[in-house]
Amino acid sequence: MINKAVIKIAAIATMPLLSFIFAMGAVAEENKKPNVMVILIDDMGYSDLGCYGSEIKTPNIDQLASNGLRFSQFYNTARCWPTRAAVLSGYYAQQVNRDKVLGFGSVGERPKWAGLLPEHLAKGGYVSYHSGKWHIDGAPKQAGFNRSYGIGKMGCDDNRFFDSKPWQEDDLRSDEKYDKAPYYSTVAITDHAIACQQLHHEQHGDQPFFQYIAYYAPHFPLHAMAEDIEEVGDRYKGGWDTIRSQRWKKLKDLGLVKNIPLSEVEYEQGPPYAFPDAIKQLGPGELNRPKLWEELDDTQKDFQQKKMAIHAAMIERVDKEVGRIVKQLKANQVYEDTAIFILSDNGASAEIMVRGDGHDPKAAAGSAKSYLCLGPGWSTVSNTPFRKHKTWTHEGGVSTPMITHYPRGIAKDQQGQIREGTGHVIDIAPTIMELAGLSREDPKVPWPGQSVVPTFNESKVDSRVLWWAHGNHHAIRDGDWKLVTLRDGQPELYDLSVDRAETNNLAAAKPEKVLAMQQNWNAMTEDMRKLYKSKP
Repeated sequence: MINKAVIKIAAIATMPLLSFIFAMGAVAEENKKPNVMVILIDDMGYSDLGCYGSEIKTPNIDQLASNGLRFSQFYNTARCWPTRAAVLSGYYAQQVNRDKVLGFGSVGERPKWAGLLPEHLAKGGYVSYHSGKWHIDGAPKQAGFNRSYGIGKMGCDDNRFFDSKPWQEDDLRSDEKYDKAPYYSTVAITDHAIACQQLHHEQHGDQPFFQYIAYYAPHFPLHAMAEDIEEVGDRYKGGWDTIRSQRWKKLKDLGLVKNIPLSEVEYEQGPPYAFPDAIKQLGPGELNRPKLWEELDDTQKDFQQKKMAIHAAMIERVDKEVGRIVKQLKANQVYEDTAIFILSDNGASAEIMVRGDGHDPKAAAGSAKSYLCLGPGWSTVSNTPFRKHKTWTHEGGVSTPMITHYPRGIAKDQQGQIREGTGHVIDIAPTIMELAGLSREDPKVPWPGQSVVPTFNESKVDSRVLWWAHGNHHAIRDGDWKLVTLRDGQPELYDLSVDRAETNNLAAAKPEKVLAMQQNWNAMTEDMRKLYKSKP
């Protein structure tokens, strides 16, 4: 292939000097490697952003969506650490020992051939920064990040939002208090991310950067700053049935759902793990099933609407912090040259538990001494229009909003559009590598995903096979067909082209299709089992 830059240089060889200088600048700009930023939000449901149908106010993220792309069928792994492993490694978590599959596997060290993105990007001159949650093996600097900040073990630590002690910077633990008060982790993570941007601007301005910003919010415990909760106010006093209907209408108006019925509320579906003592500790306002709102008593309504107000406040705070990050990109004059990806690690959570320092019923809801979880009533709303929740491989557990914003890479006439083709978190790494103009050198195990860069300027995406396994929940999607197997081993088959809400189980009507897809899931799982046993 002829190098376009060579053609341009040849064409301008006889130009006056000033014109030549301007032309060379244009060539350099065209060949410039973009900065890349991945913003990962924790336990946020498919419809929890304004641009995905929510009443939650997210103007900064919505603005990025309006000038970028929204993916309507993008997937995660249904759980925190497998998604993070996939985003940073480019593999299914089970391929790299980061989640168990039925019959084999462990949560151990990654194979040496499964380096994380910073290691690959360093070969292209990238400087990498991590701010926030980690929750996979090793430590950020060991994995190639130049700078890092996180709380505690940077994994599943409790009471993480108001407690700044301990924290880790650049893989070193500190028992000192964070130097800015009052402390709230979403703000602290942003402070570090902005400090990294400034450091990069001052010391590495001629190099591209990769920035991985992983917020803990809105994962439980539901902790939010008092002023943020006050801003939300009594927005949710009307209850979850009303809010879900409003989201469903907005999703249709936005064009994010087509030929999709609204799933029925699963009134018998509670949290994935039973903690009956926690329910008692939380008091008479707590519910472990999504009853009709009109059937709740006043105590329950008051308790439940406060929980959703805190959840919304946490997401609105994330949005404010994203606004600060964007402002810094503009101040450093790199906004146009930065590709930003925003997504969630799993669907909203139906879990209800009390951990860490426990729950004080007398403490203000959302404060440091309270310990509240969203629960299945509001999780059903957050995952509108889909069924199930975090940990399940139904659409409610594995569907994520996914926004891509890249002014220099997405044509003006494409900005604001929706991409309906399927994508998965295993696609993030190959996408970033293509943007960086890099390729992996003779990988022992090819990446299972594919770059979504071709979708930046055209909507068509080829049909593909996607695979899930978490706990005993299994799923495979082949084109528009999806097979889901529950913990009890019963298969469910859905035609997602007309039923992405998984309301019409076709397993009994199409046993041959079920068998073929089971065999395909088994074959893919066996390949991973062999990979695990061979330890290449």
